[in-house]
Amino acid sequence: MLNALKVRWAQGYQTVDHIRQVELNQRFRGLPVIESRACPEDCQACVEVCPSQAIQLSPVRIDLGKCIFCPDCSKVCPAEKIHFTPDYHLSCNEREGLVVGSQTQHPAVKTEERIKQIFGRSLKLRSVSAGGCNGCEMELNALANVNFDMGRFGIEFTASPRHADGLVLTGPISENMAPALQATFDAIPSPKIVIAVGACGISGGVFAASPALDRRFLEKIPVDLYIPGCPPHPLTFLNGLLDLLGKKYS
Repeated sequence: MLNALKVRWAQGYQTVDHIRQVELNQRFRGLPVIESRACPEDCQACVEVCPSQAIQLSPVRIDLGKCIFCPDCSKVCPAEKIHFTPDYHLSCNEREGLVVGSQTQHPAVKTEERIKQIFGRSLKLRSVSAGGCNGCEMELNALANVNFDMGRFGIEFTASPRHADGLVLTGPISENMAPALQATFDAIPSPKIVIAVGACGISGGVFAASPALDRRFLEKIPVDLYIPGCPPHPLTFLNGLLDLLGKKYS
């Protein structure tokens, strides 16, 4: 018992207080920055190397909803136009807002008064891994640990969709998981929100062209919040969700 107390004392206070101002390690790949300088003539190196077809040319743009944040595009660019920064504020509640270029604005989440009024004080979420690799799911699990402690903001994951206010989707939605995803959504009482997490959840990611996917769910159901990444950092999820709810925090 004494040794356990010594270890706990040595660990100190680990909860991240100022989730807006946290500075991540410079090696973390977050928001890409695209320089305005011109590309070499007929160069398509970044497009050809991108494994998820996230890059468009004329002008160069990156779709964060498809990007898996590998550094391949920045490595092959002869003009050094693309750099990844440790900025983890990537969430957006409009799909088009995830496309970034040299002249586009930073992705942002607009607080929706309807959602703020209904869920601003308490939000229960049901997570569905629709064929995911467990990368996003592990980061979602981290939201409940002592570091991020999502529960202090009144947001928690629940075991039953009957007790949930919203659906968190991860994974590219395989054919086998599509009925389960729809059944979970139907079981959540209205009003409810939908959050798409990770490149796979938003666009299918590197599996987008697979015939084993069934993404018709997203053709029928609108998404309230997109959280890009592969996987997204817990701070990306937390900041995006708090912005959507209009919660004040330091």
